[in-house]
Amino acid sequence: MTISNTITLTTELDLPAYFFGVAMLLIVMLLHGLLLLQIAKRYEVKSFLYLSEHKYSSVAVVFYISVLCLFLTHILEIILWGISLRAFNLLPNLGQSILFSGSTYTAMGFMDDLLPSGWKMLAIIIALSGMFAFAWTASVMISMTKNFRQAYTRLHMQKLKLPVEVIERFK
Repeated sequence: MTISNTITLTTELDLPAYFFGVAMLLIVMLLHGLLLLQIAKRYEVKSFLYLSEHKYSSVAVVFYISVLCLFLTHILEIILWGISLRAFNLLPNLGQSILFSGSTYTAMGFMDDLLPSGWKMLAIIIALSGMFAFAWTASVMISMTKNFRQAYTRLHMQKLKLPVEVIERFK
């Protein structure tokens, strides 16, 4: 097997894309996990304190701020993918790299596949990272809604002028 055949086989199998993609996937998922942990931890502590202080509207504010932070986490990851694509000269400019990353990460695919030959598999890896990240975020948001619903229901009970003993029994 000659060097030319080896390079052709490597390009046909998209081996560079696999190595680069897996490394970036690990970085993105590590970052995602760290940020989700921080957002969820801060939300849980603040919402618990606000519930115990009967500041039910404040729980809603903290919930929506946390959801915004989750959204920004995904935007950051799209930008990170875009920067990495540009750093490896896989796309002609940073704006196009970020837009391609966003299109792929969200699995919307509204852009053509612009990656050079030998790197096509990277689009699938970016899409998988987005699917993993969205699923993980959804699970965190589901756990966050418990305190949010509790605060919303308690606030509604207050508006109905139910006795404090009744409101406090609701968990």
